[in-house]
Amino acid sequence: MKRDPGHVGEYAPERLVASPVQGLRAAMRLYESGLGLGGFTLCLLDLYTGGRWSELAGQQKHEYDQLHRAIGIRAPLKEVGGVLTKYGRPVTEVAAIAPPPRQRQQGAAARKGRTKTPAGTRWVQLPPSIAVFYEQLMDSHNHPFVFTTPEGHPWRRSNFRNRYWRPAWDGVSADSPNATDHLPAVLPWFTFHEGRHTHATWLTEDGVPEVARRARLGQKMKGIARVYDHVTDAMRHQVNDALEARWTAGLLALTATERARLTDWFPHLGPVITKLMIEYRDGKEELIPISSPFDH
Repeated sequence: MKRDPGHVGEYAPERLVASPVQGLRAAMRLYESGLGLGGFTLCLLDLYTGGRWSELAGQQKHEYDQLHRAIGIRAPLKEVGGVLTKYGRPVTEVAAIAPPPRQRQQGAAARKGRTKTPAGTRWVQLPPSIAVFYEQLMDSHNHPFVFTTPEGHPWRRSNFRNRYWRPAWDGVSADSPNATDHLPAVLPWFTFHEGRHTHATWLTEDGVPEVARRARLGQKMKGIARVYDHVTDAMRHQVNDALEARWTAGLLALTATERARLTDWFPHLGPVITKLMIEYRDGKEELIPISSPFDH
């Protein structure tokens, strides 16, 4: 625990920040856990969009802008009293839940089922390499929700966390290397929400302006900057380029065996990785040193 400098006598928990290769390794474990492309892609979106669990788990196919390769965040998936809801209505597995008719509502009625704040309603563009997996996932099944359980139902957070997320990051019998089920940890205790903090940290490290970072995370600017600072196309390109560089760094930091597994699952990555390896050997590509260690 660390002391929160803004609150005398109070402490704030340390936030873990994953590297691109750690995120990729956890995504690969989710793939191998039985979740396949869905688990793999959900892990990547956590790190490469900074979306909250409810915002990503609640994504439906009709909310995707294929032209701009962006996900629309309007109505998070909420669980109240054991009931999953979207737009304030119970979720069904038979049809997509479209937005309710526009009505001039105020107070709690207007906020029911919506994002945490007005700034939270937004479009989040996917880096091109990540968009490929998202689009493949949408084409792979007929369910209205993009991310589903193996049985085709919307995810419940606790089920996903306990059965899949925790083993992927914490490993299995991690402290017992001689155990038959031993699987070393990737980054122990890393939470889904820390993917959001990781995303924000990456963008800060890469010099993305605060206004662009906050817009992507669904946060409004503070003070007078709310009036004068705006996101430009140049900033959006900067975000995409920075995240693509992180993805590239993660691929290069994998071991040869890991890359072989990845290209076996996703053949389109074969020529991509081959080109990156050639460029890296020729000195045209540089790894992000603090975020992509050649660890095992």
